[in-house]
This record gives sequence, C-alpha cells and structure tokens, in this order.
Amino acid sequence: MATATVATTPEGIPVIILKEGSSRTYGKEALRANIAAVKAIEEALKSTYGPRGMDKMLVDSLGDITITNDGATILDKMDLQHPTGKLLVQIAKGQDEETADGTKTAVILAGELAKKAEDLLYKEIHPTIIVSGYKKAEEIALKTIQDIAQPVSINDTDVLRKVALTSLGSKAVAGAREYLADLVVKAVAQVAELRGDKWYVDLDNVQIVKKHGGSINDTQLVYGIVVDKEVVHPGMPKRIENAKIALLDASLEVEKPELDAEIRINDPTQMHKFLEEEENILKEKVDKIAATGANVVICQKGIDEVAQHYLAKKGILAVRRAKKSDLEKLARATGGRVISNIDELTSQDLGYAALVEERKVGEDKMVFVEGAKNPKSVSILIRGGLERVVDETERALRDALGTVADVIRDGRAVAGGGAVEIEIAKRLRKYAPQVGGKEQLAIEAYANAIEGLIMILAENAGLDPIDKLMQLRSLHENETNKWYGLNLFTGNPEDMWKLGVIEPALVKMNAIKAATEAVALVLRIDDIVAAGKKGGSEPGGKKEKEERSSED
Repeated sequence: MATATVATTPEGIPVIILKEGSSRTYGKEALRANIAAVKAIEEALKSTYGPRGMDKMLVDSLGDITITNDGATILDKMDLQHPTGKLLVQIAKGQDEETADGTKTAVILAGELAKKAEDLLYKEIHPTIIVSGYKKAEEIALKTIQDIAQPVSINDTDVLRKVALTSLGSKAVAGAREYLADLVVKAVAQVAELRGDKWYVDLDNVQIVKKHGGSINDTQLVYGIVVDKEVVHPGMPKRIENAKIALLDASLEVEKPELDAEIRINDPTQMHKFLEEEENILKEKVDKIAATGANVVICQKGIDEVAQHYLAKKGILAVRRAKKSDLEKLARATGGRVISNIDELTSQDLGYAALVEERKVGEDKMVFVEGAKNPKSVSILIRGGLERVVDETERALRDALGTVADVIRDGRAVAGGGAVEIEIAKRLRKYAPQVGGKEQLAIEAYANAIEGLIMILAENAGLDPIDKLMQLRSLHENETNKWYGLNLFTGNPEDMWKLGVIEPALVKMNAIKAATEAVALVLRIDDIVAAGKKGGSEPGGKKEKEERSSED
C-alpha cells in the first residue's frame, strides 16, 4: 500500500503523520518492491559474468562512452535511483575496495538469494526465518572454502600467474592476458614486503600511467616512476645517471604580491634594475638548488623561463607541474623529501635514482625515473590503440593486481569454474536436514542460489545449464573431485586446478559475506517511507517560501 500518510483515531478523526508529498510502502508490497529492484540489477549484470560474458556500453549525460564488463564500473556509471539499487552499488564498491575483484559474483549472488527468498515468502515463511537460515548457510559456505582452500606462498610464481590469468580471462583484454599476467605478478612481487610473519602489499606503490597509441602488448613495467611530463627546456640534458633529485612543492618563479601593488618608474635605468633584480632572485634560487648537489629538479608548480635558462646552464634536468601523487610516489621511491621552501633544501633531502631519462612514448615525451633507492615502487605504462581500450586495460590490470595481492596477503587460493560453488551446495544439502524446520528450506534455497552462479556461467557460454549442473553434482559426490568445475570453452567438466583456473579464497569469501548481508538487509525492510521532492507545495518547499515572503 502506498501513500498511507494519514491515520484515524477510534472516533474517526484524521491525524496527519507524514509531510504532504511523502509516500509510504509497507508490508509485503515493500518487500516485493525491494526484491524486484535487486533482481532487475542482477538481470542487467548477469550477461557479463564469466570468461564468455558480454560487455556493456554506458553513455553518460554528457555523451561520454564507457565500454566495460567490470561490475563495479557498470553499477557506478548506471546512476541508479532506486534506494535498494544504491545499496547494491555500495556492496559492489565495498567488494572492489576490499578485494579488487568479485563484484559481479557478489551482486549476482545477492540477486539469486533474493529470488529464492521470494519463493519462500510466497510459501508464507517469515522473512526473519529466511534470514536466520541464510546466516547459518553462510557460515557453512565460509567454512567449506576454508577447508578446501590450498595454501599459496609468494614464491609460487606459477600459481600467482594463473590467478592473474584467471582474473584477466573474463576481461576485454583476454587476448593479451599471458603478457599482462607476467607484468602483474612481477609488479606485485616487487612491492610486497614482509612484516613480521605476514606479507603486506600496498598497491599504491604500483603507479599506472595510460598513454593511448601502439597496442596492448606495448604495455611495459618500469622499475621506478614515470612522470607524464617533458623536460622543460631544450638546453637541458635528457638523460642523467646517478641522479640526485630535488622534489619541490614550491614554484621557481618570482612571487607576485598578494595585494595589487604599483611601482612608479621615472627613468629607463630603473626599469633595467627592476628586471635585473627579478633575474637575480631566480638565479639565487637556482644556485641554492645546485649547491645541494641536485642534478634533477621535479617541481609541482611552475618554473619561470629565466630559471629554466639558469638550470640548463648548470646541466640540471627539470620537470614542472608534476602531479602531487607523482611527487609523493617519487619521495617514497627515491628516498627524497618534498620541500615547500627552497631555502630549507639540503643535500639530505635529495632522492636518488640510477637513471632519469626523457623518452618518447607515442606522440608525447615522458620522464622515466629508474633504479630508485627503494625498489618497492614500480610503474605500469599502459598502451592501446583506442582510449577506451586503454581505460578497460587499466580496470582489468587493477583487478588482476588486486587478486594477486589478495593471494599473497591471505596465502590461500581455490579453483574457479564453479568448483567451489558446487562443493558449498553439496555440503549445505547435507547440513540442512540437521537444522530441520522451516530454516531447512532457507538453507536449501541458499544452496540453489549458489548453484545459480554456475547456471549463469553455463548460459553465457551457450551451454545447457541444467545438464552441466547435473554432471558437476555427480562428479562432486566423489571427494577426490573437489576441484571439478566447468571448462566454458570446451563445455566439459574438468579439474580446474590442473587447468590453471585459480582464484583467491578471500574474493569468494568476501563475495558470499557481502551478498548475504545485502539480502538480509533487504528482507528485514517492511516499510519504505520516502520524503516528498523538494520544491512544489509541500511545507518548506520553494513555492511555500515564496508565498511566505510575499505575505511578509
């Protein structure tokens, strides 16, 4: 029932509860509306699921095009208005931030769980009982993953490469995945550091620079930082070995007075002195930098032409208007310190790199800082024929970097292709009768929802989902076949671990937690009270304010 904003007393006197223009939906109607929203979003996403999934073209209000099959990007760009839809966007973002992959798994599983819950609601099973059964099923699902997950160490390069390949296999860049997987594993291994007995990976140390032109196979890994700027003056050296780098957050320009100032000049010699003084100020600044032993200057702000001339005379390579994030990465990589006042610059503040060189990339020039003091910073320079391809390659690489980092941090991996889902469903069906009652139905519904992921994978590959599901169920009756899943390219069940389809256990676990929490949240809502839109005739609206002011 909608718009129930007025209640009545036993005497029949109406009582206004909500503001005019508000709407209210409650009871089964509210539940159905929320479940319908979850199902609609799942329908929009499910055709992109798996290595045989399709892409989406998203056009924003300005006409900018995004072509992707990345779950978090699709939901973000869809600009959903329904409150439950926004909830799923938050889930996808949370999954993306936590594990960098598995966003579609989380949202599609939430959709499948919502569908099964709807069937149970029609059987007059209370939402609280469904939520309770789902929570018990979630515990068994997570325990199953923990039981069957294989330990992986940072030295298992082959397994890590397969994890990267699996992540890249469902992306638009699958054609170059062998090459990109090698880059990803090298980059993550380079920035990983051991803290106590745990590995820590900060992916902020992997800089991603995009430059369209060339092909995806021209993408390269740089053991250092790439600054997307060119050397400011043609007279400066383009290559410096054993570079001592000054990182400046100050401008090499004559500062303008904050207030408007007027200088009266009566004689041409005064004008000459004024310009000479300006030149001397800049020369002094350059001399101070040179005195510290710096032979490279990377500046976040501007460098005056006169200062450029003096820097060039001293054989110093300079870059201006570098991004703040690049300056921070350079500070981390070279061991330098970002200085805001040139007077405070000392030789101890300088960073070190074996080589600083300007190179041509496509039509543009970039400065490469390699062989830095701290090798825990690397860059991936992405190339691609189209800007859209470069953007999608960046999304794919970020997911792959995240999955490899997850495996190194967590130290556990599982096989893909539906192997884990079938194993979870098998254990849930054994567990459900032990619980009994109506909760048993909810646990069995959870098992069916988990298997729904495999059916979607099969559908997207053009296979018969029910036939393939039965084959996998039969194989998993034997304990030794726990890694059997669906090879979507041949259509046959195979041992996914041997086939090299490997995923982080952390991604699966996080997706299951996120999907279960989302559906539990949706099922508990039995009342939706929506405030009226601002403006119009409701109290406090624009129209009313105008009326009040005219009365005054």
